[in-house]
Amino acid sequence: MSILKIYEYPEPVLRQETKKITEFDENLTQLVNDMGETMYDAPGIGLAAPQVGKSVKLIIVDTSKDREEKKEFMAMVNPEIISHEGKQLDEEGCLSVPELTANVNRYKRITVAYQDLQGTPHELTTEDRFAVVLQHEIDHLNGILFLDHLSSLKRNLYKKKVKKWLKQ
Repeated sequence: MSILKIYEYPEPVLRQETKKITEFDENLTQLVNDMGETMYDAPGIGLAAPQVGKSVKLIIVDTSKDREEKKEFMAMVNPEIISHEGKQLDEEGCLSVPELTANVNRYKRITVAYQDLQGTPHELTTEDRFAVVLQHEIDHLNGILFLDHLSSLKRNLYKKKVKKWLKQ
């Protein structure tokens, strides 16, 4: 396993269209394991393949009950939100959008269709914080950053900050 580079806004890979995964092999398993190591090293609670420079439909999310004792995550291949209900406002941050947290409106409850690492289809219904994490990571697969959910004022202030960093 190895720690991968996490791409940060405004890297173009974060906006690229992702491809559906059709090969469920050792390369996919290796990518998932590397993403897990990268996510925990960052540290984060979710990571999408575009964030590590791979334009494929793959996310991982932390499922640990106690991260100090045992770190556990699940991989979701080709995830897609197939139903949703309600609304909630929750604070988010992103490994690809450093030094920014903000409240974002998301669905309260979602059902996600996905495949596991063997290609077997599953559905998962969840709500509250875990639903927020899944929506955030699935957005990455569609070239959407949580920054895109903010007001134009907050978004523009952050963009100015990034331009300043890039000049230095």
